[in-house]
Amino acid sequence: MWRERQQRPPGPSYLTPFLVGREMRADPLGFVRRMFEEYGDLSVVRMGPISAYLLFHPDDVKHCLQERHTNFVKGPIVGRVKVLIGEGLFTSEGDFWRRQRRLAQPAFHRERIAGFVDTMVRCTADRLDGWEPRAASGAPFDLAAEMSALTLTIVGRALFGRDLSGEAAAAGAALATALEFCAERALTYLTPPLALPTAKNRAFRRARRVLDGLVYRMIDARRRSGEPRDDLLGMLMAARDEETGDGMTARQLRDEVMTFLLAGHETTAVALTWTWYLLSQHRAVADRLRREVVAVLGARTPTLADLPRMPLARMVVEEAMRLYPPVWGIGRQAVAADTIGGYRIPAGAVLSLSPWITHRHPAFWEEPDRFDPDRFTPERIRARHRFAYFPFSGGPRLCIGETFALVEAQLIVAMMAQRYRLAVVPGTLVEPEPHLTLRPRGGLPVTVRPTTLETDAARVACAS
Repeated sequence: MWRERQQRPPGPSYLTPFLVGREMRADPLGFVRRMFEEYGDLSVVRMGPISAYLLFHPDDVKHCLQERHTNFVKGPIVGRVKVLIGEGLFTSEGDFWRRQRRLAQPAFHRERIAGFVDTMVRCTADRLDGWEPRAASGAPFDLAAEMSALTLTIVGRALFGRDLSGEAAAAGAALATALEFCAERALTYLTPPLALPTAKNRAFRRARRVLDGLVYRMIDARRRSGEPRDDLLGMLMAARDEETGDGMTARQLRDEVMTFLLAGHETTAVALTWTWYLLSQHRAVADRLRREVVAVLGARTPTLADLPRMPLARMVVEEAMRLYPPVWGIGRQAVAADTIGGYRIPAGAVLSLSPWITHRHPAFWEEPDRFDPDRFTPERIRARHRFAYFPFSGGPRLCIGETFALVEAQLIVAMMAQRYRLAVVPGTLVEPEPHLTLRPRGGLPVTVRPTTLETDAARVACAS
């Protein structure tokens, strides 16, 4: 018995599993930070019959996501999100996941993404045109809601061939309700059945109906049109099983569309919101970004060929995702017993990986709480542990939309810097709210004013 105890990682003792659940729900980010500061790179929390292992070291992250990925499945925490997205690419496992991944992969090849750039640029230009009255009046607005509406519009047009701009407000409200509900379920020891008529269950079911309606309208409109399209929706609808020749069932198609619709816009919107919050707090970096954009673009809109010449527009997004990773926690479950960090991990154990902590690990990041986009120069990336930074997860289950999201975010940041200067409304308390994604609590109220290209061009000339 003594030897078994020695093989277990350190961790706190709780009289009941409900105490740790209460602490985790009250302040999830503070809880994982406390665990790291008090117990180090690997710790365990016992919740009744469940042992949850918290892993923070990049070596251990690599072990789970890459080296031994087949032994670590999504598990029960992620499984609780299935009430929203079902058996989509994010939640499915095994042969079914591999099949779905193969079907969707061609829509995210780099050549295909290049064809999406015009759509991304047009949608962004239209959204920024709508800011002109706000810039003239100085009226504040919620940047988080704006970024969510913009990325939803881009995903709708690029991946599903449908303009969703008119449905962004209703979809955004439903999404916020659904994500909060799923996050609470993920952090709750005992979850009541969804059929119980509690206020939270009823609110979630209403929100899911809104999102389901959006998804099914897209699918039905495509079927009625009879138009063959080579976007993601067309590929999913045309896909056939290699053995049976059957296409996706209505439920499978719904789950995949829901997954890509939500994941494809929510995480990018969150990353953009935090990027502009950080730029508003670091004016020297924002000015440097603006000079870079003006030097490359002047007043014209960007193309794919311009992106390598505007590296800072990418680096500020990557640094924002380091400090505020949109997906702040990743869950796994051990299929068989394993050894991690010198400790025995039993079969069935729940594992929690934390980009929120690993992205600030002092052994891998100098002054980890400081905003410094230059951490993401190619030279510094090559010198760093691959799994010290994993906002898109890693290994075989690396996010299929990583390149799509980074190209989209870089274009949007460049176009926003080109046209506007943003400022957070004075007196705003900005703090992260950890649901399934890491949104700013209550949104991000900002004001904008237009840039003056002549003045910025003069600054570029002086700087050069």
